[in-house]
Amino acid sequence: MISAKHPSLLLIVFLTFAFGSLFAGLLFGSVDIPFSGVAHALLSPADSIPHQIVWQLRIPRVLAAFACGGLLALAGALLQILLRNPLADPYILGVSGGAAVGALVAMLLGWGLLLTNLTSLAGALAAIAIVFGLSFRAGDWNLYRLLLTGVVLSAGCTALTTLILTLAPASDVKGMLFWLMGDVSRAEELWPAWTTLIVVAALSMLFSGSLNVLSLGQMKARTLGVAVLPLQVGIYFGASLATVAALMLAGAIGFVGLIVPHAVRLLGVSDVRWLLPLSVLLGGGFLTLADTLARTLWAPQQLPVGVLTALLGVPMLLLLLSKKR
Repeated sequence: MISAKHPSLLLIVFLTFAFGSLFAGLLFGSVDIPFSGVAHALLSPADSIPHQIVWQLRIPRVLAAFACGGLLALAGALLQILLRNPLADPYILGVSGGAAVGALVAMLLGWGLLLTNLTSLAGALAAIAIVFGLSFRAGDWNLYRLLLTGVVLSAGCTALTTLILTLAPASDVKGMLFWLMGDVSRAEELWPAWTTLIVVAALSMLFSGSLNVLSLGQMKARTLGVAVLPLQVGIYFGASLATVAALMLAGAIGFVGLIVPHAVRLLGVSDVRWLLPLSVLLGGGFLTLADTLARTLWAPQQLPVGVLTALLGVPMLLLLLSKKR
């Protein structure tokens, strides 16, 4: 098995998987395009149907799926380092719950997509502020209090979303459920997500040495001269920003941020310098593949991509766990 002894080989494998999933997203859909037809569609006149399918529908969608998967995997990896807990994921601290409440309230009131995104953003930012404010006291940041506050806030937001779904007209429930389970087809502006992914990933790699030390524990990190508190705050806001960008792009897609970094670790990778880029590649490729399946398995009907991430990701993680035992 490829392991931490061969991270460069693992990088090649993940790059191949990522590009393969992107190309598969261009090939398959409700209208299949043959392998040779993709290049023709890319170069064909703008008024041709293959050109419109590839450029207007599939390229934006695969780019959105890859960015969203990469953001969630990156956020999950950062939070697992921060909390020193392999079960941490981007939604554990209440960010998705706040965003969901904001989005569902807007849908319940019949607001358009722009206002729905804005209220979702407001809910996510409010959750970030509440969790950070309640866990930071007198110049000290307690990670246990951070985790507890996030879990409690998530539970409260879950109750509110259930209440909204109960009160919502039947005609609105399907759209709400698609948001809660993730829907890449609603993505419009891609640049905020890609910009966030590049910036957060670059900054994380810049501080990868300190992140490696922090993963050994706060006491050891302080002993070795790492400014622990500023680093922890930076990780929290970096992971939160990545999560918010993913939520604004495609709604709440579960399991990616939990499963992907954990799977990379189960392959023997613990060095942050390799863990983060490998997580981004695997997360982006995994979500792109899941979205391609979501729109092709029962075409023309589309499945929520969050359902596919769970159906694909859970067996994959269980298989890795059984091999690691």
